[in-house]
Amino acid sequence: MAGPRSRGGPIARGSDEPTTTPEEVQLTKARSDRGTATGRPEDTSDPPGGRAKRPTIAIVDYGSQYTQLIARRVRESRVYCEIFPHDVTPAELASKGVVGVILSGGPSSVYEANAPRIDPEVVDGRFPVLGICYGMQLMAHVLGGEVGPEGTREYGPATVEIGEHGGIFEGLAPSERAWASHGDSVLRLPAGFHAIARTERLPVAAMSDGRTRFGVQFHPEVVHTPRGAEVLRNFLYRVCGATGDWTPAAFVEEAVGQLRREIGDRHAICALSGGVDSAVAAALVARAIGDRLTCVFIDTGLLREQEPEQVVATFGPRLRLVAVDAVDRFLLRLAGVSEPETKRAIIGEEFVRCFEEEAAARLPAETVAGQKPVLVQGTIYPDVIESRSRESKTSARIKTHHNVGGLPEVMSLEIVEPLRRLFKDEVRRVGAELGIAEDILWRHPFPGPGLAVRVVGDVDREKLEILRRSDAIFIEELRAADLYTKVAQAFAVLTPVRSVGVQGDFRTYGYLVALRAVTTEDFMTADWARLPYDLLERVSARIVNEVPSVNRVVYDVSSKPPATIEWE
Repeated sequence: MAGPRSRGGPIARGSDEPTTTPEEVQLTKARSDRGTATGRPEDTSDPPGGRAKRPTIAIVDYGSQYTQLIARRVRESRVYCEIFPHDVTPAELASKGVVGVILSGGPSSVYEANAPRIDPEVVDGRFPVLGICYGMQLMAHVLGGEVGPEGTREYGPATVEIGEHGGIFEGLAPSERAWASHGDSVLRLPAGFHAIARTERLPVAAMSDGRTRFGVQFHPEVVHTPRGAEVLRNFLYRVCGATGDWTPAAFVEEAVGQLRREIGDRHAICALSGGVDSAVAAALVARAIGDRLTCVFIDTGLLREQEPEQVVATFGPRLRLVAVDAVDRFLLRLAGVSEPETKRAIIGEEFVRCFEEEAAARLPAETVAGQKPVLVQGTIYPDVIESRSRESKTSARIKTHHNVGGLPEVMSLEIVEPLRRLFKDEVRRVGAELGIAEDILWRHPFPGPGLAVRVVGDVDREKLEILRRSDAIFIEELRAADLYTKVAQAFAVLTPVRSVGVQGDFRTYGYLVALRAVTTEDFMTADWARLPYDLLERVSARIVNEVPSVNRVVYDVSSKPPATIEWE
């Protein structure tokens, strides 16, 4: 999804926006050519509701840590994709408008008893297929080839000698660097396939049927494969016939139409936190249903310093906004609770109950009998993935997001999530398309459960005030150093650790505050930000001097993975 702005800076990771070349435009005819090649006409019928299916790349998840990264690379090429579980059927893929399939890597061996499988019809030629690592091995195994270890393990950089250009290797050099990570490999090719690349240790580093099915034993999605993005784009454009139409304007038009059909004549309330996701979701729904949308801001007592006042001042003049003071209610429910997932579940349920009460009090009786009022949430794709939704049966749940897995099972509201297929950078681009101001779009993300998951352990008013002030000091100093927009997210964490200190010749026993700042493109992976030492020194000095209960400050230098961005 192309966007109007790129973020850069001395400590930010940037990436060039893809552009569609005249050659790619000419290659879009490949979609019709593919129908001829496979002997099957392309399904162009509309799904229920009348909207034509968006051409979709299906990424079948086999548990790789890079599955979401594959999705990011596909989206960066302006091609829409979704992640599917390994037991997806050909009929399900066809119903989604799938024009190509990418099989992810994974930790399993195809011969393990419980190894994830695939319906053989998915790889029989009816869809263009690109198998990556385990995906290549599985495709070879299902189609009658042989897979095994036999001294062909590769971990780390490898030199790929390309024996056949064209297809996925069009435009690449005869020899390219790539990143490999596998124990098994393809020992005998399935019928109709031939090797198109090799490495020093591996006779079959890539395979093809000469038409629409390919496999690579390396990982084109990672930055350690310098020209891997070109391999993926060749598959998307040359093999699958993608048109590169996944743009902010196209998404807005599509989403507005879908929202009008989904909501119909009903009224809706939007859970507006003041963050990027909820602001964009509100603007999108407002465009779809106009004054039938009421935005509700709930002050949970778990927000950053001065945030309730800022949200009302920012959004009150622009949207129909109701502010609800629920501080006592939330803190009472959280009293004595220290387990992170329990916190999320409590907050998720209490949010919904608050919204149910506001809907009952403020929305008119629905004109459509038997239909629930609508609750709009700013759920985005990383929330869905990390909460182990139905899209990924092979990926472990990292944490439950209060607006996904933390919702109660019984609700009087129908949840609508217009952004649940977007990554964070795509949300911002859609927001720019909707005309939302940059100071809103580029605010650092804030977790739905708020400071409850930044106070490690049990939550009370005193700890929240300590954290609020510490966090505010950190953000103030980042802004003063002109570094706030150079990092993707920054915040303070109040740990349960207390340590001995000396302040004014007196012994103290105070809290330890941890500072966290990361750079990232999509929040699925992240690196710790290399902040200047003098900045960290100023922040530490201010916190221990201005927040009496804190006598020690540390800086978190963990990346994601293995850590998550938030501590809980």
